[in-house]
Amino acid sequence: MRTNETVRIPVATGGAITATIFSPASPEAVLVVHSATATPQGFYASFAEYLAGNGIATVTYDYRGTGLSGAPRDHRDLGMRDWISADAPAVAAWTAERFPGLPRLALGHSLGGHVIALGAAGTGLAASVIVASHLANLRTIPSRLERARVRLLLHVLGPAFGRLLGYVPASKMGLGEDLPAAAMKQWGAWARLENYFFDDPSMRARERSAAVTGPVLAVGTSDDPWSTPPQMDALTRHLTGAEVERRTYTPAGAGVPAIGHHGLLRRSMRDAVWPELLAWLHAHAAKATR
Repeated sequence: MRTNETVRIPVATGGAITATIFSPASPEAVLVVHSATATPQGFYASFAEYLAGNGIATVTYDYRGTGLSGAPRDHRDLGMRDWISADAPAVAAWTAERFPGLPRLALGHSLGGHVIALGAAGTGLAASVIVASHLANLRTIPSRLERARVRLLLHVLGPAFGRLLGYVPASKMGLGEDLPAAAMKQWGAWARLENYFFDDPSMRARERSAAVTGPVLAVGTSDDPWSTPPQMDALTRHLTGAEVERRTYTPAGAGVPAIGHHGLLRRSMRDAVWPELLAWLHAHAAKATR
């Protein structure tokens, strides 16, 4: 028997986050899903239901100014730095209090992988999974056309709409959910840097990544237009204190025409990929209870 519950989680710097708990009657572990940029928590509901159906209580949430956690215009001054340094730790700490004594796990997709890589997903984790997360320097996007499209969105249209409206209508630009103006501005600024936020001294990214410990599984796809395998490696090589395992899935291996940046967490991967992720999480949760 499983239950779903919607909760509000306060953030120390102000405001609150709306989260959803997917919980089996007797969970063996608990996992927090840290979302990708402009991706609502509802996108992860099928995966969360799958984990809960297999003994892992799962918490999904929206960063402030996105999805169910408030209108982007009302949170126009919140940047990605705030989501990484305030929102994610608030959810991680709340989850640890809600599920005391259980092995704690984390899964981060794209921006959510940065949460894990920067140690913002909490300490004492039994294991973490990073999905399609990389150093997002625009110059590393292989397709010239895609590179030009993303540059236009991040450096021209996004900032212009942010100044005009106080938020970025990303939903009308093919980027997912609408975003606070500051988040788009910060994304664009980091994307200009050769090593993304590792070249932003205020993030202390190298120091924070080196302090991350424990098992980390970093998974991506061969057809991701942004998070290519080399750029995933460029991120995970900073996790010098962690035990990193890398896997790259291909459309042919998964039996589908394409996977892309979001595909590994879509319902279509339920049989081809999710059992492997579940087995890996179960194995490390079991080790944490010994």
